[in-house]
This record gives sequence, structure tokens and C-alpha cells, in this order.
Amino acid sequence: MEIILANPRGFCAGVNMAIDCLDQALKLFGDGIYVYHEIVHNKYVVERFVDQGVVFVDTVEEVPEGSILLFSAHGVSPEIRKISKERNLQTIDATCPLVTKVHLEAIKYAREHYHIILIGHEGHDEVIGTMGEAPESITLVETPEEANNLPFGPDDKLAYLTQTTLSVEEASQVIEALRNRYPQIVSPPKEDICYATTNRQHAVDQLVPKSDLLLVLGSQNSSNSRRLMEIGKTLEKQAYLIDGKNELQAEWFEGIETVLITAGASAPEIVVQEVVDHLVSKYSAKIREEVLREENVNFPLPKELRILQASQ
Repeated sequence: MEIILANPRGFCAGVNMAIDCLDQALKLFGDGIYVYHEIVHNKYVVERFVDQGVVFVDTVEEVPEGSILLFSAHGVSPEIRKISKERNLQTIDATCPLVTKVHLEAIKYAREHYHIILIGHEGHDEVIGTMGEAPESITLVETPEEANNLPFGPDDKLAYLTQTTLSVEEASQVIEALRNRYPQIVSPPKEDICYATTNRQHAVDQLVPKSDLLLVLGSQNSSNSRRLMEIGKTLEKQAYLIDGKNELQAEWFEGIETVLITAGASAPEIVVQEVVDHLVSKYSAKIREEVLREENVNFPLPKELRILQASQ
């Protein structure tokens, strides 16, 4: 058996920044730190922090007044910031800068009296945060069919934004439907889908034809990880999204000669290596790494954390 390791894979700059942010907060304050929603959508990462005393909450009201609350990489709405302030919480904002870019675009278009069509998945943390910036001015769509059923007319001022972790192909289909129906629709000069999401999708799209089976390391609630698995299935390959080696099934590998392995942008490299080590041990697999693009993006820690570090 041969293993093709897709590169780039795994942590993006936004995830690295958010995890580093929480690690640094633990060093500064010890346990008793709260995080609004999961820091990133990955079971392994979340469990590691739970073991260190971090408490993940779904509502700000769960956080005791005066406590430290960290906002996750997916961003939050102004309402969450408002409630946090009312509860005298010391907040640290670990929102990915690329998500912040979409928030700022939503605010700009709303102020200019555009109605914004947000392309994304209902219920995703990032979508909830973005829609919270201008709830009266945003309509969420997920499919071309939904785009074609929108109630707007040819004279309405319209703009579209996208969730950063969408499939490029999936977003393109919705954008095409919007542009065909509303030629007047505008968009930001630079697309919203994150560079890391695009790079990982491109790598799988290029490499999966060389394989018999695709393994994606990532959690089920990770939007970008699910997109990677779906690319494999679209190309009629066996494809599985797993959190780690304990989810591997022996029958998946019957008659398999080449396995392509990648990881979503919130999946740590350690889970990739555990799967690789298992396949090497069990099937004497040989490893070949395929590098399609180099990534050299880094995001600084949030300003409020840097100030706290300097004051210690």
C-alpha cells in the first residue's frame, strides 16, 4: 500500500492563532478560562483544552461575571460582545482575521443600504456571527435554487458575501445563479473564501484521482473538512471523514493500493501522523508527500492578549 500525504493540509493561520491565543491565556491566568463555542471545530483540540481546565460554553450567561471569556476563531455577533460587556467579562478575541474581514464587509454594505446575500450554511458559528452584524440587511442562501427564489427585483441594491470555509465549487454555483438573476449585484474586490480552504480543496481535487481511498482528518462539525470529503465522493472515490485512527475500519482497505490522506484546517498534525503510523504498521505502507502549494501566512495574537502579556 502507498500513502499519499497531501500538502498543504491541517492547521491554517487562523486556527494556529486561535489555539496559540488560548495556550497563552492559560499560561497567563491558569484554568478557569471560558471559551464561547468551540475554539475551533475539532474534537481532539477541544478535549485537550478541557483537560487543562478550559470551559466551553454555548451562552454568555453561563460565564460567571468578571471571568475571562475568549471568542473562538469563528467570530461572534455584536450582541454577544454587548452581553459580555454587561457581565463585566474580560474578553479576548481570537476571531480569524479572514472572518473579521467578512464582518467588516457586512457592516460596510449595510451602511451603504445594500441588502446582503450571505452564502453559507445555516447554523454554522461563523454564519451566525456574520449575520449578527446586520440582521435586518442579510439573507442567507445555501444553494442555487434558494438564490433563484429570492424576492428581490432588478432595482434593488444587492451585495453578496460568503462563509470563509465553503467549497469553492459550491460557492461558485450560487454566485453564478445570483449574477444571472441580479446583474446589478456587487461583491468585495477580494473573495471571502479562505486561502487555506481553497488550497486544501485544490490539493485533494488534484491528488484524489491518483488514489483509491481518501481519508480526511477532521471533525464532523468542521465545514471545511466535510468539503474535502465531499470532493472525493464527487469524484467517485471512497472517502471518509474521521477524528483519528480509532475510527478506521479494516474493510475500508480491502483491495486498496493507494490512500490519499489530508486534514481539514482545524485538524492537528498529530492525528494525521497517528493514522499514518497505523497504516505503516498494519499494511507496511510506503509514504509519499505531494506538495502542491507553499503556505507562509501568519496572524499575530490579538491586541488585548499582547497587552496582557506585556503587563505581566
